Amino acid sequence: MSARLGTSLFLFGLSLLACFAQENRPAAQPKPQASVSGDANRGITLDVAVTGKAGRPVSGLQRSDFTLLDNKQPQKILSFRAMDGTKAAGPPVEVVLLVDEVNTPFIGVARVRAAIVKFLGQNGGKLARPVSVVMLSDSGTTARTAPSQDGNALIADLNRAEFGLRTIRKNEQMYAAADQQRLSIQALGQLAANEMPKPGRKLVVWISPGWPLFLGSSMDMATSDLKQVFGSVVALSDALLRARITLYDVDPIGAAEGEMRMSDFQQFFKGVRKFDQVQLGDLGLQPLAYRSGGRILNASNDIAGQIATCVADGIAFYEIGFDGMPGDGPNEYHELELKVDKPKLTVRAPSGYYAQP
Repeated sequence: MSARLGTSLFLFGLSLLACFAQENRPAAQPKPQASVSGDANRGITLDVAVTGKAGRPVSGLQRSDFTLLDNKQPQKILSFRAMDGTKAAGPPVEVVLLVDEVNTPFIGVARVRAAIVKFLGQNGGKLARPVSVVMLSDSGTTARTAPSQDGNALIADLNRAEFGLRTIRKNEQMYAAADQQRLSIQALGQLAANEMPKPGRKLVVWISPGWPLFLGSSMDMATSDLKQVFGSVVALSDALLRARITLYDVDPIGAAEGEMRMSDFQQFFKGVRKFDQVQLGDLGLQPLAYRSGGRILNASNDIAGQIATCVADGIAFYEIGFDGMPGDGPNEYHELELKVDKPKLTVRAPSGYYAQP
């Protein structure tokens, strides 16, 4: 790894940790919205999607149908609520469509915009839930409008937005790749910070092939750098969980290339337990989406259809509240597993959390 890249990664980790330092102090943690726990600092709310064989949301399940395991130990479910996104019960599910102009080639961005217009224009532009469009460019993220259910107004605003594509010189490709990762992670962290005060669930559909993973690069990193990256994994994972963000990746590049890259990021799906196990790939878009309970859709060229598949998770889902266990030390990883006492059902939910003493 080049010295320039190492410096960039160090600054990236440091800036991300600084970004989350304020939010991650125990005194600043908000109380869980659906927990009846006596310990507000450890109360955790999980947004759980259950789908059948055809991938459609399954409704009508009861608390007794679920079993929650925390580090393979049964955990008591303290609160349970079946949510129907078609009815006005509780805060509406918010959808955020993010156009990634940092990691997507020009022709890909044009296809993404056209697909979003197609999605927003369905049903005459009358959207079932609030939607916002966010643009990511070199200057950071820009929310085009406030969340709206008027698809036609969102289309008009998107058509007025200018392209903000990057210019990468050939002699700076390695440095530029690290810069792409830094910009992307900071944008996701800022998005989580912005969404955290808002009640309810958020579906963030990040339309992008993802940022560079730097496979194998951790072997060249000093212990201090590994600790910085691990701290970023902890901070970002905690922010997504507390903001109740389910993250999705829709790859606009094409089905063939997306399927070829699947093996690159599958190795990072499991949560990182210790700093000396961390790799930069653990901060990739696809692993973060998987660990949040979201989906990775890269096997189709129908971008609008893939967006609709992600948004369908807001039709019917379940809020499950429990008390997280205290850690024996700082940043102790706890693996979560949710089981449903029904055959042939798939459960997607956040796969873990980092406990504190």
